[in-house]
Amino acid sequence: MSVLGLVRASHPEPAAAVTVVAALLARGVGHDPAGITVVALTVLASQLTVGWSNDLIDADRDATVGRTDKPVTTGAVSRRALARATVPAAVATPLLALATGPAAALCATLGLVSALLYNWPLKSTPVSVLPYAVSFGALPAFVVLALPGAPAPPVWLVAAAALLGAGAHFANVLPDLADDARTGVRGLPHRLGPTGSRTAAAGLLLAATVALVLGPPGPPSWAGLSAVAAAVGVPAVGWYAGRTAAGAGVRQVAAFRAVLVVALIDVVLLVASGRVV
Repeated sequence: MSVLGLVRASHPEPAAAVTVVAALLARGVGHDPAGITVVALTVLASQLTVGWSNDLIDADRDATVGRTDKPVTTGAVSRRALARATVPAAVATPLLALATGPAAALCATLGLVSALLYNWPLKSTPVSVLPYAVSFGALPAFVVLALPGAPAPPVWLVAAAALLGAGAHFANVLPDLADDARTGVRGLPHRLGPTGSRTAAAGLLLAATVALVLGPPGPPSWAGLSAVAAAVGVPAVGWYAGRTAAGAGVRQVAAFRAVLVVALIDVVLLVASGRVV
């Protein structure tokens, strides 16, 4: 079993970004170091489960379209190794979350199950965006519920995360539209097409940032307004970089990376503002 192959099959960039976002948010809502650690480990286990199961389920499709960036396709990791890694990571997610309380564990499990349902069978349906919205919305809900006393998560925070997740779905699928068409995947982005998906991603990302800026009590800060500007500018740069990459024959991942950047900016500014819970 190749450790490097397992790391690459875990979708390391989004896994790391989501885990960092969860840890930052945990710090912002008032978790102590032990609480931040449990939150981060729970989210990391969930992300590993989703990434590994995705590559395992899509192995035949990825081989059909010649995805050389997938370790299971190139032989860097076997399907058996992915299956063996996925199961303990999936079991670890709710067990780790239970250390923070049953309500938080239920929320973390909901997020994981929703993401797994995207991998199969919802990816190829008109409601493919729903698991992204549910799983991303469950993330801040889990972080807040993991606090002592399990306080209710703010509605605006959950809504902003759900919008961000929906936008991430459209941005994430953009590089794979042609390959997906060859293998029969017909999710919502495929039905909207490249232009519709770019528009949906941009609009949802902006809506998520506006919700984070206007949701907390009090007037929006200059930092928050700067985040709104970033939500407009960073994706534009990402999509331009993606077009340049397409012209050079390189896989277009800049749009999805732009979503991750904006998510990190949003959370950092939100935590710095001190108005999370």
